[in-house]
Amino acid sequence: MTTTAVSPAGLTDPGLHAHGDPHAVWRWMRAHDPVHRHQEAELPAFWSLTRHEDIRSVYRDAAGFSSARGVLLRSGDDPGGGMTLALSDAPRHRQLRGLMADWFHTRAVRGLEGYVRAATRSVLGRALELGECDFAHDVAGRLSLSVICHILGIPERDHEDLYRWTNEAFEAHRSLVSHPLLVEYFMELLYQRMEEPTDDLVSSLVNGTVDGELLTEEEAVFNCENLIGATENGRLALIGGMQAFLEHPDQWQRLADDRSLMPGAVEEVLRWTSSATHSMRVATRPHEIRGARIEAGDRVVLWLPSGNRDEEVFTDPYRFDVSRSPNRHIALATGEHVCIGGTLARAEMRVLFTELLDGVGRIEQSGPVRRLRSIEVNGPESLPVRLTAK
Repeated sequence: MTTTAVSPAGLTDPGLHAHGDPHAVWRWMRAHDPVHRHQEAELPAFWSLTRHEDIRSVYRDAAGFSSARGVLLRSGDDPGGGMTLALSDAPRHRQLRGLMADWFHTRAVRGLEGYVRAATRSVLGRALELGECDFAHDVAGRLSLSVICHILGIPERDHEDLYRWTNEAFEAHRSLVSHPLLVEYFMELLYQRMEEPTDDLVSSLVNGTVDGELLTEEEAVFNCENLIGATENGRLALIGGMQAFLEHPDQWQRLADDRSLMPGAVEEVLRWTSSATHSMRVATRPHEIRGARIEAGDRVVLWLPSGNRDEEVFTDPYRFDVSRSPNRHIALATGEHVCIGGTLARAEMRVLFTELLDGVGRIEQSGPVRRLRSIEVNGPESLPVRLTAK
């Protein structure tokens, strides 16, 4: 392998993630340059971390590495900085999490499982009628959005509009708040819930208080966008998981033969897909990591797929194994910013795979996979499949 092929500079090229092999770059960096300094170019200067231990340490030091200026590598600070759950530091982060936590804890997710199962059967029934479909759009995308819309309190009659608008934003790699129809919809919904609160997450956002103060309209809209936007990671994990099983049919058969493997299979899919390609933090004070001096104000990029293939943590990390144990992946982060929807994401995956095993006789890939052209999220943008009922 040539030096050019493993140049760390290539990691900021979306084309590498769509058509190349970023894992070859990360593997080389873990061995030779696990804390790498990228000079300013089209993007600001930043540090790359590729080892599991270092990524985990940054996640667990929320005071030393801030999320408030943004958690994605871009030219400037994130316009939602300081206003959303993902883009805030303590104590604001804990306060915002408190407004939303009741909708995502284990008991709440258990209560949602009936809805998740019904939604899964609905999308799979539609896919079976089609015969050939795109698993990305017709199954995973519709399921993920349907569930979060239900939690937010969006009427089912509006789900199709939300699905179309979010797809338009995702495919253009734009923030959801840049979509005028989506913002207009949420503003109207917020006003409705201000006047007539119901038992949903939007009502909690617009009527709950932090330090005795209501959230501003802008904060409420940004948090709705943040929650809807997070479904992209969830659906990519579902799509990537299906692709992994299609490429490793022996593992699908193991799961079919022994359903007790399902919890471990879900964790392995999360590790294997690592749908969030990177997460960024800004150092609030000087740090030394593996001899490298990181100064206050420096951007630090955590490459999650690399951490989840770290040879120092995972035995045979490039093997997809539904019985892998232990499996200390960091696909959903860790520490204060651990994904609030982690329990829900696991439930969606468990229900979808169970319903596929129970109700679908054969799943075959029917066309080429098209991967996302992005440095923010990764996985199949399109996964054509043919489904046959049992």
